[in-house]
Amino acid sequence: MTMDKAYDLESVKLPSLTGGQLKFFAGALENPAMRGILLPSLLKSGGFDKFRKMAVDEPPTFLPLAFTAKTAKETPDIQTLNKIAGTKAKGIPYQTARDYAEAYRTGKTTPVEVTRKILDAIKESDNSTPPLRAFIAVNEKNVIEQAEASAKRWKSGKPISPLDGVPVAVKDEVDMVPYPTTVGTTFLGKAPAKEDSTVVARLRAAGALLIGKANMHEIGINPNGLNVHYGHVRNPHDLKHDSGGSSSGPAAAVAAGFCPVSIGADGGGSIRIPSAHCGIVGLKPTFGRVSEFGAAPLCWSVAHLGPIGASVEDIALAYAAIAGPDSKDPNSQHQPAVTLNGWNKADLSGLTLGIYRPWFNHASASVVATCQAMVDKLVKAGAKIKEITIPGLDAMRMAHVVTILAEMVTSMDNFPQNRGDFAASVRINLVLGRAFTAEDYVKAQRLRTRAIATFNQALKGVDAIITPAAAMTAPLIPGTAEPIDWSDLSSTTEVMRFAFSGNLAGLPAISFPAGYDEKGLPIGMQAMGQHWEEHVLLRIAYAAEQVMERKKPVLHFKILK
Repeated sequence: MTMDKAYDLESVKLPSLTGGQLKFFAGALENPAMRGILLPSLLKSGGFDKFRKMAVDEPPTFLPLAFTAKTAKETPDIQTLNKIAGTKAKGIPYQTARDYAEAYRTGKTTPVEVTRKILDAIKESDNSTPPLRAFIAVNEKNVIEQAEASAKRWKSGKPISPLDGVPVAVKDEVDMVPYPTTVGTTFLGKAPAKEDSTVVARLRAAGALLIGKANMHEIGINPNGLNVHYGHVRNPHDLKHDSGGSSSGPAAAVAAGFCPVSIGADGGGSIRIPSAHCGIVGLKPTFGRVSEFGAAPLCWSVAHLGPIGASVEDIALAYAAIAGPDSKDPNSQHQPAVTLNGWNKADLSGLTLGIYRPWFNHASASVVATCQAMVDKLVKAGAKIKEITIPGLDAMRMAHVVTILAEMVTSMDNFPQNRGDFAASVRINLVLGRAFTAEDYVKAQRLRTRAIATFNQALKGVDAIITPAAAMTAPLIPGTAEPIDWSDLSSTTEVMRFAFSGNLAGLPAISFPAGYDEKGLPIGMQAMGQHWEEHVLLRIAYAAEQVMERKKPVLHFKILK
């Protein structure tokens, strides 16, 4: 790794715990006497003794809103979806939203036939050894009713949009009638949602076929596919490996071929990390670009909803359908009009990509080599590279940890009677979150102000900052029996290295396929851009897609004939 005094992120070596050891450790942390012995060491290993000694002069920024002089109209124009089209790269082994629309248009199949195949495929995947577990709930009657309505529209020649009848999975963190919203727990979502979230309502208005609630890490507190209640979400490229998370089910559902689009949520990489591990595309839009109405209140100031897709075009379609102001979410009211200008332009002439070399190189050898090879291809496509510096990344990491854990603790402490219902790995994180003080939280928001200024400076003269999406490929799932609970904070640090800053500063970021490691596991690259410039990130990912030969996952279902 290149030496740079400004670069201060470090890899950590912390114990990996599973099963009985993990339960014992969680219980010890929850015991007041033992907590007083164990917690200081844990906080010190995370750097929080240094965090508390930091001098910070900036005022706090509690929400990373980027105000704009001109604001967009509230209701997305569904007709604009008809104008979104890119050239499907030869190297995409997935069936895309456009493939579904074309199959319906030509009469090769119907949404009803597609639905029956998807329902069968989901059952087959959960009967595999080991099971995929991409979904928490699928209401077959409801899905078939949606399909029948879409089939009538296609038969009459009046589909609503190119998403009409296209299967879409939704993370079980987002309200969708007629399902409860469990957020991956056993005690939340005891009754069905009374109203669709805005994201789901907008997809429904576009005619999308909403196939079910996708699995997720419990309350989204870790970037892996672990869920002891609903089953571990596994990686379709290799079922022995993790899918990434916390939007594990949405990513696995796309990679396994159940749908070309899903909806994920990202508080610290939870869209981008599983997209990278599963070899697909994931977009975390600018903070406030996509309404959070109807999303579980877990981590208010770092939360983003966004699409996961088989191709960049799928992401563009879904993004255009769900983005824009919403009167039900005040944080969405400060944005310019959504634009996709130039998103499908593979020629990158005129774009400059910033690379902070020590950060870029702080990953496994295969990840660095693969991502550098993709950078070289982007340069051949016309992009220029500019070396940049981003100081203070470790302070940003700690500020993000304090922020997201403190907010999750605040949310979950509304249910004190259910503290023992969480998996041991989740309980450990919540204990850490409760250790942070009000002073810690305010300091984290003061550091957020600094982080926003730092990235604004770093983005001067560049259109996007390029990094790997994660510092390692999908790790092995420990053990063989279901369910398995584990905690590996060392791996968590590696997979989140390039993700947290985008949430803290509210910047848009996209993860897209860059290649594979020696085991055939996917490697993702990240592009992080300026506020409201999602179209630039889509353009970079689109250019990469044109020169990327992707592999079909080992577990993959071909739904269309």
